[in-house]
Amino acid sequence: MAGKTNNRRKVVKNASARPKTFYYVLGAIALTGASILGYSVLRKPSGAIGTPVTVDPATLGPAQGYLLGKPDAPVKIVEFADFECPGCAQFATVTEPDVRKRIVEAGLANFTFYDFPLPQHKNSPAASMAAACANDQGKFWEMHDRIFLAQYQWNTQATDNPKPFFAKYASDLGLNMPAWEACYDSQKHRQRILSNFAEGERRQVNSTPTFIIGDRKYPNALPYDAIKAIVDSVAAK
Repeated sequence: MAGKTNNRRKVVKNASARPKTFYYVLGAIALTGASILGYSVLRKPSGAIGTPVTVDPATLGPAQGYLLGKPDAPVKIVEFADFECPGCAQFATVTEPDVRKRIVEAGLANFTFYDFPLPQHKNSPAASMAAACANDQGKFWEMHDRIFLAQYQWNTQATDNPKPFFAKYASDLGLNMPAWEACYDSQKHRQRILSNFAEGERRQVNSTPTFIIGDRKYPNALPYDAIKAIVDSVAAK
């Protein structure tokens, strides 16, 4: 796997210790929810959709997702994802570009990303924080893309301190680094990430990625053709 390819990893020296409070808090919240105890990244054959579950799209609550596309688009695509989830990375790098260009940019639907860091992925909350801090400077989606593309560099198997990698991505994106680092180190968006996670629990998300399109929940990665067919079906109602 790419994540284990030694010659693709970068060695970062003199890395500063990362803040720990946020990760402990997230872990404590995770352990209070009965459903989270059974969480795992569920893998199914490529292209499998899984059995959809009916949900009420009006009950998203106060969680703050990241919107791509027109707020008033006729169909809403919602993703609950973990930045360290391999299936989420595959969707983000392989399928999502087509979804953005051919569905979102065409005005057929909008797309909202919600953080759902699974407890076994210890570096995922840090990735969510890195992206949230990039969002302060209008670069959430650019950081989202870079984090998923380079998942093998910063995941739990690769390092116990992912901050230097995220800082490099932020610098490459031209962000104001003092502002980004102050945001990251202070855990400025901890509540936003926790709220998104809690919203996923409330909506009985138990694997990543999970998609909600219209009033149906799909607990598995979806190929482009399936997403397009679902969007067309919802729009026709």
